[in-house]
Amino acid sequence: MIKVAGVKFKTAGKIYDFKSDAFVLKQGDHVIVETEQGLGFGTIARPPVEIEKIEKKLKQIVRVATQEDFIKREELEQLEIRAQEFCARCINDLGLLMNLFSVESTFDRNKLTFFYTADGRIDFRELIKLLVKEYSIRIEMRQVGIRNLSKHCGGLGKCGREICCSSFMHTFEPVSIKMAKEQGLSLNPTKISGVCGRLMCCLTFENSTYKYLKRKMPKLGKIITVEEGLGKVVRQNVLKGSITLRLEDRTEIEKKISELKNI
Repeated sequence: MIKVAGVKFKTAGKIYDFKSDAFVLKQGDHVIVETEQGLGFGTIARPPVEIEKIEKKLKQIVRVATQEDFIKREELEQLEIRAQEFCARCINDLGLLMNLFSVESTFDRNKLTFFYTADGRIDFRELIKLLVKEYSIRIEMRQVGIRNLSKHCGGLGKCGREICCSSFMHTFEPVSIKMAKEQGLSLNPTKISGVCGRLMCCLTFENSTYKYLKRKMPKLGKIITVEEGLGKVVRQNVLKGSITLRLEDRTEIEKKISELKNI
């Protein structure tokens, strides 16, 4: 039996599995782990469980974070801030069309990763030379999408709450305009787009429920016989479980699906 714990490195980051061996850990504990990039400072997101067999090779939790580790983490955060400020000045001096928004250092301080967004490919060879000269460690430039920028920076959505991607979403799911149509929402881009300018991720949350409920409802345009006469379905209210019918005299009435027969 192998003890495996789930560790994440950011508040809404992806959860990775690590071998925890004999460590007694609970959710929220801070740990030092082995990663492909070197040592990492993470948080237990899923307490250890025993697993009989695992298909992939897992990295190891090295130790529970000590007071010295927390001090080192604070020092690294200051390094990241200074590196971001220095890199931003270099980008401005070199006239590069890129938006630097984050810098991350490995816990063993052997690499700095600079995250940026840009409309196309950027020739940052001169920039890397300046960064290597300044910090004398490995430098990686990583271009990411606009959604990753919002996930990192955070913000408030139209609902007034913290945006989903920076509060609890681990990965981005595909979002389409068809989902907005399925839910009867306005197709005005300003009303269904998030702070990132892309379609709101929350359109995916209830889409399957809307599709399930709408299977029991007559489609728009269908002619239905009711007590008042023949009516054409002009609107659906999925949450109320009702439809709006336009009668032959052009008046409109609302009917509960449960009241209708032979639909």
